[in-house]
Amino acid sequence: MGAYDIIEISSIEFAERIGASQQTASRRLKDLEKNGLITRVISHKGQAIRITREGLDLLQKIYLLLNSIFAQKVQELSICKLEGEIFSGMGEGAYYVMQKGYLEQFEKKLGFNPYPGTLNIRLKKQPDLQIRRVLESDAYPGIVIAGFKDKQRTFGAVKCFRVKINESLPGALLLIRRTHYRDDVLEIISPKFLRDALNLKDGDKIGVTIELTNSNT
Repeated sequence: MGAYDIIEISSIEFAERIGASQQTASRRLKDLEKNGLITRVISHKGQAIRITREGLDLLQKIYLLLNSIFAQKVQELSICKLEGEIFSGMGEGAYYVMQKGYLEQFEKKLGFNPYPGTLNIRLKKQPDLQIRRVLESDAYPGIVIAGFKDKQRTFGAVKCFRVKINESLPGALLLIRRTHYRDDVLEIISPKFLRDALNLKDGDKIGVTIELTNSNT
């Protein structure tokens, strides 16, 4: 029921079920439709709603993540995969990555010295955006690179996850609180210059496999 069948519901009933105003409920349905997560057919009786394949994929990913957080199982979800497009950043990655306070911790906690710069990936799919937001939460501690101060300024803490880029080259995802980018961007470091190593250019699609069981221990 619901996952594969068509649901007929009025906007008033939907608003009551989610505990929101009719205007808010209508806006949320429009957003879901715009993002390709549902289809709607509106009639004088209300609307017929079906969850799309992309919507089901998102629900499954969220279910697996939440299940790995709350369910007491021996085997938890250990990896997830995100996809996006390469784009050129603002050129600030090298400056931050090469700070001594970060470099020493990258080598100790991640096991490599990064190439001076980050590979920037913009997520395009709604399920991947949701997964990235979950990774920023306390549900997954990741590997924490502690913040520090020098004579000029303060550098904030960074949460990291070990990754494989295109299922081959090692690296790490940096989740930075103080960043100019929106939450649809992945910033990746690696011991290699990834653009050369993988022959990448702006607009190319790329996959990132994230190890969710990373921790500081």
